[in-house]
Amino acid sequence: MAGDADPNDRAGGLRNLWAVSATSFLMDISSEMVINLIPLFLAGVLGVKSTMIGLIEGVAESTASLLKIVSGRISDRLGTRKWLAVAGYGLSAAAKPLFAIATSWGAIAAARWADRVGKGIRTAPRDALLADSIRKERRGFAFGFHRAADSAGAMLGILGAILAVWLAQGGAIELHARTFRIIIIASLVPAVLAVAVLALAAREVGARIRENRAGRFRDLGKPFLIFLAIAGIFELGNSADAFLVLRARSLGASVLGILGMLAAFNLVYALVSTPAGALSDRIPRKTLIAGGWLGYAAIYALVGFASAPWHMAVLYGAYGIYYGAAYGTARALIADIVPADLRGTAYGAFATVIGVLTLPASLIAGALWDGLGPHAPFLTGGGLALAAAVALALWRPGAGSHRGAAREPSP
Repeated sequence: MAGDADPNDRAGGLRNLWAVSATSFLMDISSEMVINLIPLFLAGVLGVKSTMIGLIEGVAESTASLLKIVSGRISDRLGTRKWLAVAGYGLSAAAKPLFAIATSWGAIAAARWADRVGKGIRTAPRDALLADSIRKERRGFAFGFHRAADSAGAMLGILGAILAVWLAQGGAIELHARTFRIIIIASLVPAVLAVAVLALAAREVGARIRENRAGRFRDLGKPFLIFLAIAGIFELGNSADAFLVLRARSLGASVLGILGMLAAFNLVYALVSTPAGALSDRIPRKTLIAGGWLGYAAIYALVGFASAPWHMAVLYGAYGIYYGAAYGTARALIADIVPADLRGTAYGAFATVIGVLTLPASLIAGALWDGLGPHAPFLTGGGLALAAAVALALWRPGAGSHRGAAREPSP
């Protein structure tokens, strides 16, 4: 048994929940100070077109996603989750200064790629560490709490960016290059703290290793593969959120207005995630996910018809409900339907497939925007989300469908 903690140690499980959540909280403060300003910097300062912004976002997410399955498989084979996650967070923190010195879209793309590679390394081991630490009956709550901490950090990061923008340039419509670089430098502090918290506070929980099957995709089971295919339909219409930012900008929202919308989104996300996760411990998780996808379909359709900045403000808040209901719940569902000793591989496969689809989704959205207008990508995304929700509602995962699952942690 790897690691230094007994998987049946409840205190160790709660410690990991707090450590992982605190790390995500701090890293999202850092990331959200920067990430939502990148499309504004590219479009307003560097004059980059929507199609190219979609390409930059899509390549960054998709390239990094290829690492998620590799990292997840390594995590299962080595029986370690913590230090792979620490390495990923460390790389993302180290990439932040690259944004500050970037003066071209290529340099921004390279910095974005390095940051996402860090995410690709950390995501699957982190989610597997959390799933290994918490018993099934509280898994929805745990993932919901983690997402709440993540989105609360994002909200604080956006509020910090709002304050910095206001102090540096007031209510100007376009983002200034100097303001962007000041915010990047400030974002380094929570990024470094995030790495330190995970390295010092988290504990391995003794993932079991079986040399003859760890990392074999066929053992993930048919229910997981079907769920992955359904989620892929949804993600094909789920282009980078940069397009929501560009949509708000196209309707006349200022930089401060856009950041305020994003803060409201994360507030709603944080408030919804934990109770939604707890609810998924009492009702079928797929019901909650399908409901979230239906909400997404309605929101995206309305974004397509929006005609004023306040429309986007309302829809951004509603968008937080979708995330709170579906995002953490999907990860709890994956832990339910795959063997415990293949969770790293499962989370990696899920993140990789979903992330790789971000590239065609973003390219399609950019092409639809430039060719047919800003309403087109959102109407298309809403239609695909509706199709995925119907498919998920018809899906019957069954019970005990995977074989050889490892023992669950006790309370």
